[in-house]
Amino acid sequence: MENLTLNMNAYLPLRDVVFNTLREAILRGDLKPGERLMELQLAAKLGVSRTPIREAIRMLEQEGLAVTIPRKGAEVAKMTEKDMEDVLQVREALDELAASVACEQISEEQLAELRRTMHEFEESTKTRDLKRIAEADVRFHDIIYQATGNPRLVSMLSNLGEQMYRYRVEYLKEEKNYPVLIREHALIVEGLTVKDKKKVTDTMHTHVKNQAAAVKEIIREQG
Repeated sequence: MENLTLNMNAYLPLRDVVFNTLREAILRGDLKPGERLMELQLAAKLGVSRTPIREAIRMLEQEGLAVTIPRKGAEVAKMTEKDMEDVLQVREALDELAASVACEQISEEQLAELRRTMHEFEESTKTRDLKRIAEADVRFHDIIYQATGNPRLVSMLSNLGEQMYRYRVEYLKEEKNYPVLIREHALIVEGLTVKDKKKVTDTMHTHVKNQAAAVKEIIREQG
């Protein structure tokens, strides 16, 4: 909590600024699993009223980053294997569906954008800037989701992406995972380019399974 300062952004509502500040602190590990999120203390630390703190904590709960315990209040959620497996089980099914639909629908412009983003991700892995790496990875998958042309599927995957973000960051902290991710991204792009549905869905399946195995190991080590 010592390093906690408000990341001001003139274009965002205060609750979003507070949310982004707390979210990054949790993902960085400045706010540890099990640590209390006390409204008064956080309001004083960030120099805001309790209302945006309360709203931000509610948003953190939607992402699975915070949990409210009766008679105790809110605290940073612990990462559990069960929670991760629940999220990844749904993600795997929806990712494979998105990849399958995108195979039929993706335009040349979207493929060009996907290739650009694939290279951006590869470049980002050389920076050690975890936020930039995670954002490039999210962008890569978002292009595939948008290529489905199915707003409902995009909306469900977006909601799931928020719940996934913590596990994605844990996976990306390990530099040994980068070559695997880069190779998988390339295979996905290849499959979409030649409209090989099996290649794309098989690679997407492996992509999620590799992440699950790596994060499970991290959770066990932390436990």
